[in-house]
Amino acid sequence: MTQQAQTIQGSIVAIVTPMFEDGSVDWKGLEKLVEWHIQQGTNSIVAVGTTGEASTLSMEEHTKVIAEIIRVANKRIPVIAGTGANSTHEAIELTQEAKQLGADAALLVTPYYNKPTQEGLYQHYKAIAEAVDLPQILYNVPGRTGVDMLNETVIRLADIPQIVGIKDATGDVPRGKALIEGLQGKAMTVYSGDDATAYQLMALGAKGNISVTANVAPKVMSEVCAAALAGNAALAEELNNKIANLHNILFCESNPIPVKWALHEMGMIDSGIRLPLTPLAEQYRTPLREALQAAGVI
Repeated sequence: MTQQAQTIQGSIVAIVTPMFEDGSVDWKGLEKLVEWHIQQGTNSIVAVGTTGEASTLSMEEHTKVIAEIIRVANKRIPVIAGTGANSTHEAIELTQEAKQLGADAALLVTPYYNKPTQEGLYQHYKAIAEAVDLPQILYNVPGRTGVDMLNETVIRLADIPQIVGIKDATGDVPRGKALIEGLQGKAMTVYSGDDATAYQLMALGAKGNISVTANVAPKVMSEVCAAALAGNAALAEELNNKIANLHNILFCESNPIPVKWALHEMGMIDSGIRLPLTPLAEQYRTPLREALQAAGVI
């Protein structure tokens, strides 16, 4: 494992892909965002995850966004490439591309829509790990994919050397605790994928948070994670309370609709988002603006 991959912990932003109103990628805007995150204390970046609109980018754009984030980060912080797919062959191809581009790790969402069995999930991840020599982080988000990778399957996958972590976006803290306990003695790191409960999971042994909220409040999110990792649960909770409303309202419509609107409102990105995603509905705009103000980010 690379030195960079070993240091993937703390606040890990699942970064948006900035776009112009016509839907074309704003490359200068992307560069500006990466620089801002590094200045604000973000510890690592996920390129082209769900929040980065992986589902609406072409394969060429997907790899180009990863390449650009790696170029701008310039090894100052680790870059994790989103390379998941519901076709094992496609996931292998994307993961190979990420390795060639110089990513420090890959984040692989469970195959969505086709609903594989637990054995299918195991074989899918095993095939990718055997095909590509790059640290790989599993990603379980059943509310989004329609498939739930059980703890037993994750624990089984932990024995495969390339599989080094999991993003647990279930939001189920007792389940996350059971997973952390089940992985004792194995070389797999657990990361939260649920902003609202991340500080609680870190108190139980998770090593970071792959975050949507960090897109708009990177400094506070970095401080929450640092406090949690240092074992200061009271400070982590206090800091988290500052942005608790954001965690909730950033999911008032499907991610990344609210977070892209919020970043545009903050003057950080242009207004573009790609169909079938649409700009944030009018009725959510005032509450989201108020949550941004309460969190001190605008």
